[in-house]
Amino acid sequence: MSTIEKSIEVEVPVRTAYDQWTQFEDFPQFMEDVERIDQLDDATTHWVVNVAGQEREWDADITEQEPDQRVAWRSRGETKHAGVVTFHKIDEGKTRVMVQMDIEPTDWAEKVGDATGVIERNVQRDLENFKGFIEERGMETGAWRGEIDQDPTT
Repeated sequence: MSTIEKSIEVEVPVRTAYDQWTQFEDFPQFMEDVERIDQLDDATTHWVVNVAGQEREWDADITEQEPDQRVAWRSRGETKHAGVVTFHKIDEGKTRVMVQMDIEPTDWAEKVGDATGVIERNVQRDLENFKGFIEERGMETGAWRGEIDQDPTT
């Protein structure tokens, strides 16, 4: 299992950054490998990604969500990853977005991508794209302010 930790500062208030991050169906606009995300219910998403010509699909459970603070998730099935995105107020108009992901590569392509740092660079690229996306808009495309409490059995 590999751990990736990346962060970026965005020139928007913490609420704007957080609210945009809750709009999972908009991820393809700033995550290059994501083709589609369907929000199945408040705590479940279905992902379709294409990395290096390989399409993958999986469901992910949102395991914790606290407005303006954090969103955590865990994948289901063969794709093995989990993570958390946290939002840190620097000042009224600036936020640090921090991503921590644990990934378990399952095939040779993922193992090579992990070993050569491709996955880590892709996470940083997607954060930079998020920065450009949200700063250019200046406001979120929507928001979900609900909470999901961490399951104490996980």
